[in-house]
Amino acid sequence: MGKVKITDTILRDGHQSQAATRMRTDEMLPACEKLDKVGYYSLECWGGATYDACIRFLNEDPWERLRLLRKALPNTKTQMLLRGQNLLGYRPYSDDVVEFFVQKACENGIDIIRCFDALNDLRNMQTAVKATKKFGGKAEIALSYTKSPVHSEDYFVRLAGEIEKMGADLICIKDMANLLLPYDAYSLVKRLKAATKLPIVIHTHNTTGTGAMVLLKAIEAGADVVDTCLSPLASGTSQPATESLVATLQGTEYDTGMDLNLLADLATYFRTVADRLTADGFRDPGRVLSVDVKTLQYQVPGGMLSNLIGQLKSANAMDKYYDVLAEVPKVREDFGYPPLVTPTSQIVGTQAVMNILYGERYKVVTNESKGLLRGEYGKLPGKVNEEVRKKCIGNEKVITCRFADTLPPELEKLKSEMRQWYQTDEDVLTYAMFPKVAPKFFEYRQAQQMKIDSTMLNQAEKTMPV
Repeated sequence: MGKVKITDTILRDGHQSQAATRMRTDEMLPACEKLDKVGYYSLECWGGATYDACIRFLNEDPWERLRLLRKALPNTKTQMLLRGQNLLGYRPYSDDVVEFFVQKACENGIDIIRCFDALNDLRNMQTAVKATKKFGGKAEIALSYTKSPVHSEDYFVRLAGEIEKMGADLICIKDMANLLLPYDAYSLVKRLKAATKLPIVIHTHNTTGTGAMVLLKAIEAGADVVDTCLSPLASGTSQPATESLVATLQGTEYDTGMDLNLLADLATYFRTVADRLTADGFRDPGRVLSVDVKTLQYQVPGGMLSNLIGQLKSANAMDKYYDVLAEVPKVREDFGYPPLVTPTSQIVGTQAVMNILYGERYKVVTNESKGLLRGEYGKLPGKVNEEVRKKCIGNEKVITCRFADTLPPELEKLKSEMRQWYQTDEDVLTYAMFPKVAPKFFEYRQAQQMKIDSTMLNQAEKTMPV
């Protein structure tokens, strides 16, 4: 069996899951020298919500973060999370934008791209995967794991076979809501190892309190790589703790060979970062560390739960909380059982809130719900409730082809729209991802550059001979 490899998520999913993705680059870099010595399979450090948080809240250029991390981690593979055709934004992009984004991610230092699609529609990942291979990256394709009448173990084994044919280098079981239970993990990994020749990666959370057991059973079944997070930002809504798993496997056939003293030093450093995130109000230990078994019942991931609470609070309707939770599985069934992960979790959750607040199901329907039912996000896994679809979109035609095939190339148009802020090709992609937020960030950056130029000019004048 041999050593189990570990991907640590401290620089991405750890703080995304626990602290609204607010860790800054200057908090990451001091730890990089030691992180680089651990011997991780990879460090997940980019993608997901980091791009959005960098420009929206931290006034940082996400590409500059990537370049700095790449330089600071010469011996460790860097990894990112990509939402297939949606890249890091919230809509499907044309193929030329997807290819250009992947090219730039690889050029700026990403080694492994973990690509997923919320509906497991492989057509929504094909352009990103081809581009990853074309530009020298490793393509890790994820199965978005969920439970429903259509999402059986056979379904995921079949999907894995198709993923292998697509040219994946690794297959990831992405258990975003911690719904995969330990013995189910054992069984699924065993079958995937028998059905494909690819390494199997396990990504889970500890929302329902079973995360570490899931990893252990998956390892016993032959999983090659598992995702963990250093303890200061581990567990609860995040991944199981790295140190605990390393200690558990020491002296066994699965021994990671990692140095617990080095991991303890890193934990000491990141505890100060976690304390800052808590003090600034981005991390509520009582909420992010508590086990919530309701997740198993309603299949609502942690991030989606906090969204629902926010929507109900702003509508002064917290008394409807349990009604909304009970409505979520009903909407999900009507919509053909999409897995609940970005963006489908937000779409189903918001629609459930609307159905309860307005006292009539589908009286008010969001544009995103209509798009999902129209086929804009891809093929829904199960049978859609046609009465609901008709109520929501009337007699509109449902798209059955790959939605991106209906999108004309848009890269040149985006370049021309953002010409006034252009400094690098990467800026075009930042604008493409977040056209409303990016201009504010570009203006902030310009102001900072002018301030630096003016300071340097003043210093130069002071040192000039009279």
